[in-house]
Amino acid sequence: MKLRSDYKDEFVKKHGVKLGLMSCFVKAAVSGLQNQPIVNAVIDGDDIIYRDYVDVSVAVGTSKGLVVPVIRDADTMNFADIEKGINNLAKKATEGALSIDEMAGGTFTISNGGVYGSLISTPIINPPQSAILGMHSIVQRPVVVDGSILARPMMYLALTYD
Repeated sequence: MKLRSDYKDEFVKKHGVKLGLMSCFVKAAVSGLQNQPIVNAVIDGDDIIYRDYVDVSVAVGTSKGLVVPVIRDADTMNFADIEKGINNLAKKATEGALSIDEMAGGTFTISNGGVYGSLISTPIINPPQSAILGMHSIVQRPVVVDGSILARPMMYLALTYD
């Protein structure tokens, strides 16, 4: 959060888009999926299909419910490209303009229940994907720093995989 706070103004000036936490989690997920390619897969009946590219689904809340559009080729994108992709898909989602193709094909989903106040949950995998990461509310929690108890912003994460 500090890194984002330190660079948010410079990031907007350079890229014309805000730096959010979701792009950081997408980049981390891409790195993890590349490091553990067995998770970058979909289940098709009795078959497991491994992908050599990373398409990450990002859950977006709309007035009609939750939709899960896909950031295509997230492994080839920088933070600015990911933010622009998320913003574009979120805009289309709120306008009800997402196509079926824009919501299909991901291998991994990131869902941020924290925007709804969720402290912790177990997210459910979106078939045929193999995993989902649930983000939760950022709250002040006690931590020990150099022998002192201090409040620090923390978030619980929950990974469900098959």
